[in-house]
Amino acid sequence: MKLPNSAHTSRPWLIHKIAPDFHLYDVWALPTPGGPDDFHKLVRQTSGGDTSTSPSWAARMLFEIRWKLGKVFGWDEKKTGVGRRVSTLRDRLPAELRDGPYGPEFPRLPFNSVYLTENDWASEMANRTVHAVMHLSWVEDGKGGYRGQMAVLVKPNGIFGKAYMAAISPFRHLIVYPPLMKDFERTWQAELAREKKSAA
Repeated sequence: MKLPNSAHTSRPWLIHKIAPDFHLYDVWALPTPGGPDDFHKLVRQTSGGDTSTSPSWAARMLFEIRWKLGKVFGWDEKKTGVGRRVSTLRDRLPAELRDGPYGPEFPRLPFNSVYLTENDWASEMANRTVHAVMHLSWVEDGKGGYRGQMAVLVKPNGIFGKAYMAAISPFRHLIVYPPLMKDFERTWQAELAREKKSAA
């Protein structure tokens, strides 16, 4: 479920301090109900994600087209990424967090962890179009439990980056995010089922 921006901005996340020059594009409540200590499950699940396994054929095709366009036009070359075109947000971390650990690696997605605390985690990626942050947090759901929350923050790369973000906006909201939420739920429930089976 899409949330108002205030669901993210009203909370004291570290990302506010290290990425004030990024624009908040989306905030989503994730269908991942759990207890106060389950955030690590969400982090592990997300870092192991893969666009090629989306339950939506349309979303898989859209990502495939994007990766092909990136290859043709050089949008995703190493020289356009974090540490090359843009500095990593790790450089902005307070001293006590700068030496890590930053969080898990992403074996199949073009993200790098920036920092990980008990209840929030930020990862970043950059290419010729944008420098983007995926922020996940673990919040009370108002019903005595907890759930995940995802925020997407973006710093477009000039006029081209702004035009790119405007062009893909309807695709993100109509094709990418709905199946992504279903995938979060499907993977989360499968994890709960495995835990229940192993505990039996």
